[in-house]
Amino acid sequence: MISDLFWAYLVAITLLTITPGVDTLLVMRNTGRGGLRDGCATSAGICSGLFIHATLSALGISLLLVETAWAFTALKWAGALYLIWLGIGSLRQAFRRSRAAPDSATAEVPASVARRHVGLAVSFREGVLSNVLNPKTALFYMALLPQFIDPAGNAFLQSLLLAGVHFLLAMVWQCGLAWVVVTFRSLGVNARLKKLLNGLTGGFFVAMGAKLAST
Repeated sequence: MISDLFWAYLVAITLLTITPGVDTLLVMRNTGRGGLRDGCATSAGICSGLFIHATLSALGISLLLVETAWAFTALKWAGALYLIWLGIGSLRQAFRRSRAAPDSATAEVPASVARRHVGLAVSFREGVLSNVLNPKTALFYMALLPQFIDPAGNAFLQSLLLAGVHFLLAMVWQCGLAWVVVTFRSLGVNARLKKLLNGLTGGFFVAMGAKLAST
């Protein structure tokens, strides 16, 4: 690995990681739903998907997807439908909470109930699917990773190493966001924060899914 290339990659991937997007909102939504463990499990799923993209990029499958119209269209529609499905689920939760009992009766109970209701495996799976079914991530890895690969070395191992760096940075950032959400919950804004996150993320996911399907 060429040192200059690695530092350039580190800067680029850090900027990508801290830019708000679907992954950020999904982590925040799931943290509001089930706490810090739920948010970190979602982040682990999202970040695990990076290794899939890195592998596909190294094997040239990402390029094949982009150049094969029907395959890329299928990936795009799968990602769009998944985002819309997530968004509808969030909007339904926000609507139910808006008609729930007063805040005084729900300030503490929903947090514990939510943690039991949704397992960590569900959050992890949501994160993986959100990342893997995102054609923009596939395009990004196809375009970015080759720029930081030393042609004299093993392209596959270098791709996994770079994905590992991205994994660590994204986990730290997203788990930090999850901690912020949990901190707000501990300040007594649990029910209000959940409603706000579900409404915002639900609308965002539906809009992004519709936009992805229409492009």
